Amino acid sequence: MSIEVKNMKLHAWIAEIKTICQPDAIYICDGSRQEYDSMMQKLIDSGSATPLKKRKNSFLFRSDPSDVARVEDRTYISTTSQDEAGPTNNWVAPAELKGIMKDLYKGCMKGRTMYVIPFSMGPIGSPMAKIGIEISDSPYVVVNMHLMTRVSSKVLELLGTDGDFIPCLHSIGAPLEPGQKDVQWPCAPIEQKYISHFPEENLIWSYGSGYGGNALLGKKCLALRIASAMAKREGWLAEHMLILRLTSPEGKQYHIAAAFPSACGKTNLAMMLPSLKGWKCECIGDDIAWLKIAPDGRLHAINPESGFFGVAPGTSYATNPMAMDTVRENVIFTNCALTDDGDVWWEGMEAELPSHLIDWKGHDWTPESKADAAHANARFTAHASQCPVICKDWENPAGVPIDIFIFGGRRTSVVPLVYEAFSWEHGVFLGATAASETTAANIGAVGNLRRDPFAMKPFCGYNMGDYFQHWFNMGEKLGSKAPKIFYVNWFRKSQDGKFLWPGFSDNSRVLKWICERVDGKIGAENSAIGLLPNEGDLDLSGLTLQSESIKELMSVNVDEWKAELPDIEAHFATFDKRLPAKLKDQLEELRKRLG
Repeated sequence: MSIEVKNMKLHAWIAEIKTICQPDAIYICDGSRQEYDSMMQKLIDSGSATPLKKRKNSFLFRSDPSDVARVEDRTYISTTSQDEAGPTNNWVAPAELKGIMKDLYKGCMKGRTMYVIPFSMGPIGSPMAKIGIEISDSPYVVVNMHLMTRVSSKVLELLGTDGDFIPCLHSIGAPLEPGQKDVQWPCAPIEQKYISHFPEENLIWSYGSGYGGNALLGKKCLALRIASAMAKREGWLAEHMLILRLTSPEGKQYHIAAAFPSACGKTNLAMMLPSLKGWKCECIGDDIAWLKIAPDGRLHAINPESGFFGVAPGTSYATNPMAMDTVRENVIFTNCALTDDGDVWWEGMEAELPSHLIDWKGHDWTPESKADAAHANARFTAHASQCPVICKDWENPAGVPIDIFIFGGRRTSVVPLVYEAFSWEHGVFLGATAASETTAANIGAVGNLRRDPFAMKPFCGYNMGDYFQHWFNMGEKLGSKAPKIFYVNWFRKSQDGKFLWPGFSDNSRVLKWICERVDGKIGAENSAIGLLPNEGDLDLSGLTLQSESIKELMSVNVDEWKAELPDIEAHFATFDKRLPAKLKDQLEELRKRLG
């Protein structure tokens, strides 16, 4: 151990895990640049990391084809009572799950180093931050945690001798016998992968996967699944939301928190370059928001992360120039293709296809190849400070005051471009019924419609019926200071299958309308589903949209919405007695308005 551990609970935990997992060595991480560089060198030497000649201090990793995304069917919320986990989570009783995993953990780190990673979610020392300690046998995890969280010896100092932390145990599940050669991406077979959460103990155990949120336990595991349960107990919110600051030409600031399922444009919106003259967008976070009621009675939000773990395919200078500038150097790429001159490439990066690549599996690729060169869920990991539009207040320990909540999803029909909730209660209904067509970010059939309440279905660490009630309770506490709630859909298509809305930088036009509604500058048209923009109120200056397209974008087809009702009813029925009565009331009110 290179650093002295003074915290008694941590000292005992390290000793316990050492005995179970039997690593060859233990290393306490300090978060330094020297540490990052030495870890990366170790990964280069083992053949796991490929240095990129064209990007300074950037590296490409290729994962095992069985280990490429979140594995929702191997992700568990383990509570004493199954009802506490609720119908949206996989449940196994704590004693049973711990028994299975303890057997897997026995000797699982043989031949490897056990890394102890002290990290802060949120600025170190912020009253809104939480401390985690991840134990892992993966140097890939160490370097990614350096970028995604605040890894530092200062965290251990802050813990002192008796401070509390969230224990996060991770192993790739691939022990090495003496003389055994390691593979490029060690992991366990799918049936041995477990991503387990024990919210009653604020405990995370992960085994068998080295990829993304399965292994970087500060991300979805701590920042959402465990934090959401903590937030319910402590009276705050942990949400799958981007945070951005929008500044009007007059200099007025608006802070927006928006929830979309994965691969529905969160990062693009968080780093948007507005097409409207005089408007400015700054990024505070692209994925997770922790929101607490401040002394001023308003909700203030921090981004608990310190980096971006973004989906690469589809990211380009046309769709998200700020993300492209963010990943120019000091980046970890995973499952992208490799160009002949030592750069990365992915589908959608540029119009012209390279004549030859090495694909994400390490095979030759040409334009005639049938498979994609990059995996559909290929990722980049980059520190937030590299983003050209990062907000100067992104690390403000007190957070920023939220004016607006936006929910949305990927819908090719039914849902209009934008509408406003009638009230907080109606806004919770919009969040609770949010639906999206599935993407490659979650394993399963692509294109199916699934209800993804608040974009939190894979991430809520307790019964989601109670989660809905918690949102109603927060609204009551906030009263007149509650943010206004809106719903957007950038993905509506015409009858011939073309997107009706240009999206990306032009989404600023929708945000401008939302800000004007919050300021009470403009009215809105009453509809059965919410408040729609009046004709002429959406700023379309400089756009060449056909009036028919605008009409279709904003249309609310009563019959289509009536057809949604049975699906919403079935969705609500899954929560049984835990479903708040207010949601049933909102559904009945919608039914009446539809006639």
